Amino acid sequence: MQLKPVIACVSLLAGTLVAVSGTSAQAAAVRYEAERSPAVCSGAIESEWGGYSDTGFCNAGNAVGAHAQFTVNAAAAGTATVQVRFANGTTTARPANVTVSGSAAGSASFQGTGTWATWATKTLTVPVRAGSNTIQLSPTTATGLPNIDYVDVEVQAGGGTTPPPAGTTLYVAPNGTDSAAGTEAAPTTLASALARVPSGGQIYLRGGKYALARTVTIAPDNSGTASAPKQLSTYPGETPVLNFAAMTEDPANRGLAVNGSYWNIEGLVVEHAGDNGIFVGGSNNTIERTVTRFNRDTGLQLSRMASTTPRDQWPSDNLVLSAQSHDNADSDGEDADGFAAKLTVGSGNVFRYAVAHNNIDDGWDLYTKTDTGPIGAVTIEDSLAYENGTLSDGSQNSSGDRNGYKLGGEDIKVNHVVRRNIAYDNGKHGFTYNRNLGTMAVSDNISIDNSERNFSFDGGTSVFRNNVSCRSGSGTNDKTVGDADGTNQFWSGTNGSRCSSYAGALAWTYTPDGRLAVTFGGNRVTP
Repeated sequence: MQLKPVIACVSLLAGTLVAVSGTSAQAAAVRYEAERSPAVCSGAIESEWGGYSDTGFCNAGNAVGAHAQFTVNAAAAGTATVQVRFANGTTTARPANVTVSGSAAGSASFQGTGTWATWATKTLTVPVRAGSNTIQLSPTTATGLPNIDYVDVEVQAGGGTTPPPAGTTLYVAPNGTDSAAGTEAAPTTLASALARVPSGGQIYLRGGKYALARTVTIAPDNSGTASAPKQLSTYPGETPVLNFAAMTEDPANRGLAVNGSYWNIEGLVVEHAGDNGIFVGGSNNTIERTVTRFNRDTGLQLSRMASTTPRDQWPSDNLVLSAQSHDNADSDGEDADGFAAKLTVGSGNVFRYAVAHNNIDDGWDLYTKTDTGPIGAVTIEDSLAYENGTLSDGSQNSSGDRNGYKLGGEDIKVNHVVRRNIAYDNGKHGFTYNRNLGTMAVSDNISIDNSERNFSFDGGTSVFRNNVSCRSGSGTNDKTVGDADGTNQFWSGTNGSRCSSYAGALAWTYTPDGRLAVTFGGNRVTP
């Protein structure tokens, strides 16, 4: 694949790597000024601050809905590496969403530069297709975008070199190359394999550490089908680790972003990302036997791809199966959960046989807020949350909520299904409605020795059946507003008869078929 210059004025996709096929080549960067056509600036071209290049810069305006849109022409599909020169004279970063030819392509965050006459450069990577591309940057807050001076653009695109062919089965290794055939003997890179694999195809990741500095994005148009999903999994008997330790903590710095649909992703370890370890913005995906750890926001999160994503495209019908998420911690201590399906998710999302432990905030977070309204009902079943609020090394943060299962927010009604789960020794509540006033189905759950209530439901009309609450010592009484009949055994100062089955140390493992097996005192229990 050879590099060819494209026409562009700015392209802002901070920390996101979107895979395209082909071999790599380099060409000299081409400079494009933001004030010259075909750039579109929704605000004004200005020159009041010094230090800019050419005749001025773009000030797109301070409002949600403002934008800078640019046309990029490429001779063939490829990747554009873009160095953006910008100024942000405030002390607060300015976040933005990015779309490429109408498809959500990630987000960007532009830090303060001290003054409006102080310019900084950020290097970004953006996908381009053959022909004309539109790239739009839109602010997510009313503070707007930074001022944009120019971009230097290099494009890797199809040319005189024939790209490697797509294959039904492709192999990836830490030492693979973009141009390799993707066989066991000649493995390719993850980015190249993601771009090449067809619907129904399989990517195998060989074991070892993949040192990555940018988000690996499966774009919305890189999707399988219901009858032929795309597969991304570990090579049998090996453990690939996607390590993003080179990232700084930043909302734009996710690890693996699954914005495509109909993908089956299995067995990966994703660690040290600057935000979510795995982010799912697509639908009809299965995320199985993954481990998300040491990330600087929630380990595995489902939410919409961008603030402009319409409700009917919020992630739906995803299955998180036999996954583990632990020791995720952000610097302020109040965002990094084990798993989350919050704020902007559609219906049909399920967590099954999942384990969330030792995260700085909650095990699960299904938070809602009035700005975005109710989310689709989520099912959490046959899962385990323990010791959330305390990391494995004993670290804590007083800002964290520290619940096992946090099920709502801001009095918004959502009828989640929570069944056959265990909450143990979490730093606040085991199960909490968190102001979800809906009619949740809460059944066959076990909650033991959580620091405050084992079950905390102060409002709503939830239905409680066959739940058990136990303590090894004193503790706060449970509260369950709603429909709770005599099949439940809640804590009100003493243990009931069923608590004898849950004495002793907690242990857990996965059976060969991926089911979660939990024991207390060596005795296997089934909620």
